[in-house]
Amino acid sequence: MSALEKKIYTIAVDFDGTIVKHCYPKIGEENEGATESLRKLRSEGHKLILWTVREGRLLEEAVAWCKERGVTFYAINRNYPEEVFQEGKTPRKLRDVDFFIDDRSIGGLPPWSTIYQMISEHRPLQLLYDSSSAVDNGLSEMMSQYQRGSKKRMTILSRFKKR
Repeated sequence: MSALEKKIYTIAVDFDGTIVKHCYPKIGEENEGATESLRKLRSEGHKLILWTVREGRLLEEAVAWCKERGVTFYAINRNYPEEVFQEGKTPRKLRDVDFFIDDRSIGGLPPWSTIYQMISEHRPLQLLYDSSSAVDNGLSEMMSQYQRGSKKRMTILSRFKKR
């Protein structure tokens, strides 16, 4: 894919366990490379949505924590900035999101450098694993989990199509 053909994605990102280590309701230590990768994705034009269970003061603290590290979001717990949530009327579901980055996904959370590479190069985890001569331990362990898993787990990789 050339620079002119570069696709801009809408990416939903969890906070606890994904951007930071789990310490809810406190804010945990940053997961290595999280804010750097998110800043890069944002600078490339991707729309980042913070999608978290945090609300009220805890949500404000998480947003401020990210902002202090140069990470801003297109929307927070909504599909677009202007969306108005009406209790009982608006489903709390994201539409038109290309990717979800969440530590609770099957296989866990790959290293942030790998997540960035998967999105920026539009390459699935399997292709990165197969083409890498120096696979880091986190990626190697994750691929081992996928390879031990069922065929259903492998279909997750089909979200990325080789171009």
